Amino acid sequence: MNTITLSTLALYFLVMIGIGLYAWRKSTDTSEGYLLAGRNLPPSVAALSAGASDMSGWLLLGLPGALYAAGLVEAWIGIGLFVGAVLNWVIVAPRLREQSERFDNALTIPQFLANRFPDQGVALRVVSALIVVVFFTVYTAAGLVGGGKLFETAFADALPGFGMSDYALGIWTTAGIVLAYTMVGGFLAVSLTDFVQGVIMMVALVIMPLGVMFGDGGDAGGSIAAVPVEGFLSLTQGLTFIGFISAVTWGLGYFGQPHIIVRFMAIDTVEKVYVARNIGLTWMGVSLLGALGMGIAGRAYTERNGIVVEAPETIFIVLSELLFHPAITGFLFAALLAAIMSTISSQLLVSSSSLTEDFYRLFLRKSASEREAVNVGRVCVALVALAAIGLASDPESEVLGLVANAWAGFGAAFGPLILLALTWREMTGAGALAGLITGALVVGAWI
Repeated sequence: MNTITLSTLALYFLVMIGIGLYAWRKSTDTSEGYLLAGRNLPPSVAALSAGASDMSGWLLLGLPGALYAAGLVEAWIGIGLFVGAVLNWVIVAPRLREQSERFDNALTIPQFLANRFPDQGVALRVVSALIVVVFFTVYTAAGLVGGGKLFETAFADALPGFGMSDYALGIWTTAGIVLAYTMVGGFLAVSLTDFVQGVIMMVALVIMPLGVMFGDGGDAGGSIAAVPVEGFLSLTQGLTFIGFISAVTWGLGYFGQPHIIVRFMAIDTVEKVYVARNIGLTWMGVSLLGALGMGIAGRAYTERNGIVVEAPETIFIVLSELLFHPAITGFLFAALLAAIMSTISSQLLVSSSSLTEDFYRLFLRKSASEREAVNVGRVCVALVALAAIGLASDPESEVLGLVANAWAGFGAAFGPLILLALTWREMTGAGALAGLITGALVVGAWI
């Protein structure tokens, strides 16, 4: 690993920590400040924060890897997600921003549900908070595995191990940097770092396919139309009806993802939700096109040059090291870490907010001061992170296989509930609780 690449990554880490310190001075005096940045997020920050915390390493690893392996038919997942994101911004965002403040200034999704349906308030807070904490601990573990795999693949023997494997060092480094700015700066730090990380991710996703097609590889990787695989550029090759429905309905899960929709609650005014929507959807569209282009162009390049990529999900890492100057490679690796870290930080903070607001202040210390609540929130961030590190320590752990279903779990448990709570005045607390439990149980049984 080139020292220039490592220096670029070190600079990225320092910027993230610096943002955390800035946020610490600006918005961590109260629970509303620590958990929602005082509901004063600018539209651009809210939009890119929602996008970056949503896409994670899937955007740079999973989707390009799927395109690389199977061809353009895998693009239906991205299409479905984009449509789901549009509906989420149009239906959920403005209503949740207005109603979460109107119903006793709710700071968390469980708290909003409890305030919306007071007759089942305690039960809704407890059940929904349990779902959030359990699923997000597993989700966070998956993100840490991504960090561990990056260090194991790209930084092998380039860093002092401190008695650890490259994989373990990657887990602890990723977790340590995320904890540094999340614990200190809270929601504002997470959102500002998400904004920076979102910009880095989008730039990387534009650079990569263009570099493959028009960089030093020249014609050896330039044409994306000459992949010697039948139907590679077909949207329907091998596609079944069930496969199509399964792919495009991924987007329905957006309505129930707490780490995404909580961003809507933090935008400074309802009117600015529409500005944030346009920014967020533009970012998502460009980023998805870049990921699709990377997978296809990467397959063309490796086929023409006889390069064997054993794990399709590593095509981003492989191309970064093969085609770019070490400084650019460092930037691209920073983009991958940004994708991973932006989601981890969001999940940690949402889990912490549920533990603090929906357990600690609800059952243990109802009279807790604002400063006490903020400090408990910081402790809860660390506790969830330690639990996730434990799960991630074994990359083959079966619990990580559940992550593929966590999106469905949140979507089924919270998605219909959030939609109806925001749009149907006649909905009852009993119906809300039944829907929450049924959605979680059905996904669990299906798994």
